[in-house]
Amino acid sequence: MKDNKNIEFLNSIYQITEMGIVGINDVIDRVSKSEFRSLLEKQRDEYDNILNQSEIIFTSYGAKEKELGKMVKMNSKMMAEMKLMKNNEDSVIAKMMVEGTTKGIVKLETAMNTYNEEDDEAYRLAEKLITVLKNNIEEIKPFL
Repeated sequence: MKDNKNIEFLNSIYQITEMGIVGINDVIDRVSKSEFRSLLEKQRDEYDNILNQSEIIFTSYGAKEKELGKMVKMNSKMMAEMKLMKNNEDSVIAKMMVEGTTKGIVKLETAMNTYNEEDDEAYRLAEKLITVLKNNIEEIKPFL
């Protein structure tokens, strides 16, 4: 079994990715433009792929991922509902997605700086996630 620092780092990757999926699920049914909806579905698939890869690494560690708590998921849903009560235009949803993705980048870069590449496999997955997150922001910008 890997040491706790490796598991904590992998949990950061897992939870950031899971939050991306939760965030998309919270708003996708309110998206009006089919191109934007397709983009969010593609991004959710990318997150799901990374989530699956992290689960494989957890298995190789002999550990289990720590999923987001029910309160975190419920809070995300309530915040999305509140923000979209007044205005549920695609541009508002796009802004929410960019803000959430930016938070994910900050959390992941902080974890990467703390972790210092002790496990190549987990670190490569984190680098892949950073690339995905940054690309996702660029892809969403036209919908702002």
